[in-house]
Amino acid sequence: MSDKPDTTPFSDMGEDDMEDIRVTLSLDDDSEVECRILTIFGLEDQDYIVLLPLDTEGNDNEEEEVFIYRYFEDEDGTPSLENIEDEEEYDDVVACFYQLLEEAEWDELLEEE
Repeated sequence: MSDKPDTTPFSDMGEDDMEDIRVTLSLDDDSEVECRILTIFGLEDQDYIVLLPLDTEGNDNEEEEVFIYRYFEDEDGTPSLENIEDEEEYDDVVACFYQLLEEAEWDELLEEE
């Protein structure tokens, strides 16, 4: 695992623009859930996306549950997602995401001063 994750652009959009994008996931039980993009980041030559499920009114869920997937864009910029099957890879990705959260919280504290 690299020491510091790198934030990967979603096409040419900034983090604030990504929050406005909604992704609809089809779940195993044939239901669908709408999510917003929290972040896309790179780790060891692979990009990952973190999605926050929304409630029925389009608001962030209160359980603080997120979905994490491998993220790809083809040469035309069309995105696709893939499940993370390997447990060690998943653990590394979650640790990296928590590191990003800690850095974001620290940055918010510094901005308030």
